[in-house]
Amino acid sequence: MQSRPRNAHRHAYRSPPCCVNRAAASHFCPSSERAATWAQVVPESLGMFNIDPESTTNGDALDEQFLFSNSHDILDGPFDSDAMAHDLDLKGSNIEHSTLTGFDNLAMYEQYNESGPSSVHFGDLRDPSEREESHPSGRDEADVAVSDHSAVHFQETSQSDNAREVPSSGTPDVAPGNGKKRTVNGDERPASRSAAQFTIAPEVHRVTKYVSYNAPKKRPEDPRSVTSPGGPHHTPERQEKFARKVSQQSQHSASSYSPSNPQTRKKHGFRARSSIPSSLSWEEFARQCVLAAYSSRLNPFALHPDEYQMLREHITRAQVTIYLNIRNAILRLWTRNPLVSVSEVEAAGCARDNRYFNLALFAYQWLQRRGYINFGCVYIPTPSNQAPERPFKEKRKTVVIVGAGMSGLGCARQLEGFFGHYAERWADLGEQPPKIIVLEGRNRIGGRIYSYHLGKQDTSNLPPGSRSTAEMGAHFVTGFEHGNPMNILIRGQLGLHYHRLKDRTPLYDYDGSLADVARDGLVEKLWNDILERASAYRNKPKTNETVEGDRRLIQYGRDPSSDQGDVLAALEKAGQPATINLNRTGSPLSGVTDHVGAAGLEKLSGRAYLTVGSTGKESASDAAKEMGWELRPGIEDGKTVNFDEIAQSSAYPNLGDTMDEGIRQYQTMLELTPLDMRLLNWHHANLEYANAINVNQLSLGGWDQDIGNEFEGEHCQIIGGYQQVPRGLWKCPKPLDIRFNSKVTEIRRSATSDQKGDNLTVVCEDGETIAADHVVVTTPLGVLKSNTINFQPPLPEWKIGAIERLGFGVLNKVILVFEKPFWNVERDMFGFLNDSEFSYSLDQRDYASRRGRFYLFLNCFKTCGRPMLIALMAGDAAKDVEKSDDESLLNEVMENLTRMFVHARVPRPSETIVTRWRHDQYARGSYSYVAPLTQAGDYDTMAQPVGRIHFAGEATCGTHPATVHGAYLSGLRAASEVIEAMAGPIQTPQPLVPPKTKLESAGKRKMEETSSGSKRRSKSVPDEDREARILEAVIGEIGERPTKPGKSGINPFLLFTKDHWHECKARCEEERQSKGQKGDTKPTKNEIRVAIGKMWRNASDEVKRPYLEQTQAAKQLTAAGNAEYKERAANWDKEAARIRREFVEKQTS
Repeated sequence: MQSRPRNAHRHAYRSPPCCVNRAAASHFCPSSERAATWAQVVPESLGMFNIDPESTTNGDALDEQFLFSNSHDILDGPFDSDAMAHDLDLKGSNIEHSTLTGFDNLAMYEQYNESGPSSVHFGDLRDPSEREESHPSGRDEADVAVSDHSAVHFQETSQSDNAREVPSSGTPDVAPGNGKKRTVNGDERPASRSAAQFTIAPEVHRVTKYVSYNAPKKRPEDPRSVTSPGGPHHTPERQEKFARKVSQQSQHSASSYSPSNPQTRKKHGFRARSSIPSSLSWEEFARQCVLAAYSSRLNPFALHPDEYQMLREHITRAQVTIYLNIRNAILRLWTRNPLVSVSEVEAAGCARDNRYFNLALFAYQWLQRRGYINFGCVYIPTPSNQAPERPFKEKRKTVVIVGAGMSGLGCARQLEGFFGHYAERWADLGEQPPKIIVLEGRNRIGGRIYSYHLGKQDTSNLPPGSRSTAEMGAHFVTGFEHGNPMNILIRGQLGLHYHRLKDRTPLYDYDGSLADVARDGLVEKLWNDILERASAYRNKPKTNETVEGDRRLIQYGRDPSSDQGDVLAALEKAGQPATINLNRTGSPLSGVTDHVGAAGLEKLSGRAYLTVGSTGKESASDAAKEMGWELRPGIEDGKTVNFDEIAQSSAYPNLGDTMDEGIRQYQTMLELTPLDMRLLNWHHANLEYANAINVNQLSLGGWDQDIGNEFEGEHCQIIGGYQQVPRGLWKCPKPLDIRFNSKVTEIRRSATSDQKGDNLTVVCEDGETIAADHVVVTTPLGVLKSNTINFQPPLPEWKIGAIERLGFGVLNKVILVFEKPFWNVERDMFGFLNDSEFSYSLDQRDYASRRGRFYLFLNCFKTCGRPMLIALMAGDAAKDVEKSDDESLLNEVMENLTRMFVHARVPRPSETIVTRWRHDQYARGSYSYVAPLTQAGDYDTMAQPVGRIHFAGEATCGTHPATVHGAYLSGLRAASEVIEAMAGPIQTPQPLVPPKTKLESAGKRKMEETSSGSKRRSKSVPDEDREARILEAVIGEIGERPTKPGKSGINPFLLFTKDHWHECKARCEEERQSKGQKGDTKPTKNEIRVAIGKMWRNASDEVKRPYLEQTQAAKQLTAAGNAEYKERAANWDKEAARIRREFVEKQTS
């Protein structure tokens, strides 16, 4: 399938799609150097987030999985050998039949296919790369994970049972109803019964202890490798002592550190390479670092534009590579165990030389300030805990956050960590760290994340502690890979259960019949082609200037042999090119005018769409024939469609009119039927769902301005409710100060007496006023548009202009709860094609008003525990819900379901819930979109502060708008702004990299490290700097070592399966129908496999011959390639040995 709009499903506030009852936290493998403690990190109250050890496998459909491409801009480049190519290749193997241990021992960010076994608890298993003996190569990891599992064991201390239930602030009183309908306007009713919530007991800690029977060696000690006081003899006193020891080691102020002073280094506990596992090869370590950066939304081979601007006057071109190696290594620490914050001591240990401690501390502060590490539900040790008590001033600074949604909670939790980290700065001023107050107008948290507790609970099919809930707002996690912060929160810290959605969406026609699958695929290709041609009119992406490091050295895990030279700014001034341009995704741009967007998997209603390039340069008639369409008689080859007239007919063209014009022009070439029109408009409705507005209200040039920032991976739904995520942010590691039922009506600004800023006063509806030093406004764009909050003085025109120009749409749901399912509960969703206003119409305008009515049904049985369908209302239909009564909506949807399931008895629902988000005074809609009047940069303008008033929310995140993760990232960004204003910007020590001194010569440095007991490498290992220079010389003269060709992987049976899959599937369907099976007649995957295996066994030799011949030919090609490789590799080794001898002779002469 072809190009798919990313906005069509970018959404966590909305995106549909993709399966399997999944437990959480699979790939976060605590490494031994970061495994020390959970003390004050994950309280016992997280018992509600237990991990389910069971899962089901993905049935049905031909095996397909998404592969990261190894040609991605930030990961391409030559490799030194096939081992290196394997290590850095992000393509994952099919692990559908992996054993449990083989799956769970994969490294943190190995390619991840959830058709395999279930996830496990954090710490249940350790990554084999962290064993305290020689590490196997990347290619052997899977085998080691299976065969050597018995060598690694895990022991967890007993846990207290102090977790208790407390009354929920906002849980509705819902009694089981018999046909009772309930309307909820996106808000909870006053509570009249208790709801299970977790509480935090500060004295209760969970401590993990790792035991390896094959690990007699003692690793270098650091805050993660100190033995924790776990086990049967641990006591609260020992836990407290241990946590204090970690805190003392971990937290120090970078401003007081001087790398040229050995006493200071000793005092702070900094030791070069102490965070680099000695058992890992440099190539394996580099692979993990590269993947960690990629998994943190950062380019591992280039500076972030912000880093570049801060460092350009301080580091040389060679030092860029050194800095990137350090920065990526710090990210590796965090991604491998996000349950424990990364400390400055650990960050300094990522430097390979004492001279680079300042680089490490700068990288550490930048990553922490910008929200790449130490975020979420993680405890940040406070250095002032060990400082003597000091007298404090009476007045204490205050930060007020308006709104307890994902952005507000994320900002508050991040600020709490910042204020703890920098507590000594306020103590030096005689002040306590600022206090944080979150004001929430509702009586619940979450904002547009709202998991409504059903009146009748049935959790027998859910993990322990889960509840039967209906997602009123945000529904899906749109992929965990490629840096989604929800990955850290959901899988890495809270350990929530989730369900991966299947890529199967059957479509029912308006009369209840199933739409032809082949015809659906044909129309889908046509719709994608039209959208892609319309995308040629998109605005050019913004570029940023930065600089790359040496990719080859970073891939090898090496630092340059010399770091001398002019700083980057001097090179630029001298006219020497040092920078590259990056697009918003962080990938290098070449040919901006032809840029369509990074290739990536898109999910929309369970369907996969791959953006692989543009067909816009191909004529429409030729493209249609390639898709499989037949042209009308008389249509010549080379005829195309042209959107120039419609695109230039208005100063503010919209996407809908342009695509409708494309449909009309294609109608002159193709015989489109009314069914084709209904299918095309179903895809229109899906796009309207993604953007919460009719496509005619989307800007033609900017509707997908955030293209390229999608996260990869299957779309998932949280079992038991998405609201567990904001609840976790609220409660862990200790509760935030949230004041419910505090509706903010006014924010006043007045100049301070010293003219250094504004005095801020926040006024609530109940008359309460709060004086604040900083205010973070996280209310939705719809609330800002409605002027519910009175700003005095008014906001400046540049801010008001952006608020008015951006669009804010609405998506609504009709939720139906039944006593028994009458649909196939294995099907995650199914679509419905709406008819036009006039039957059999071929006029596109006749479909606009109805196409979004109940166009998609979500089956929530596996995530809710009760038989529940959620019908989506998109586009104009979503607006109609706001003024329709419940009874008419219920009657209409039940008529549709009765036609769709004609062979089943469709009862009335026992509970019905209708959302009307436009009427919610705290939302005024669902999420933002790019309207025709929107200007480039309006999202960035929304994010800019006005004095000490800061703004956050999905409508302020230009890279990820209209998503939960975008809202959360905006909260981290606002927290960074506040700490910059209160504690000052990141300080860059002068000099950032001190010059070499005689005392730091290689020989003496090695002696110093050996005498201090580090013994990082055996004396027999050659000097690494010399080896790096030899490697550079070899590659510079003869290039990379030849890469061993991979195995053909061709199997005659698999070739036969590929050719006969759909034929066999059709036979299985006919067999089911002939047996009179009711309901869904689609066979399961295993049924088709069994049948096709039987076909192969019974096939004649003549039928099998071509497949056997193809396999034999492939084997011969592989054998020839291997022979050629061996010859080339032998010659390369011979030449490399010669170059090495000449290099050594030259150095010794």
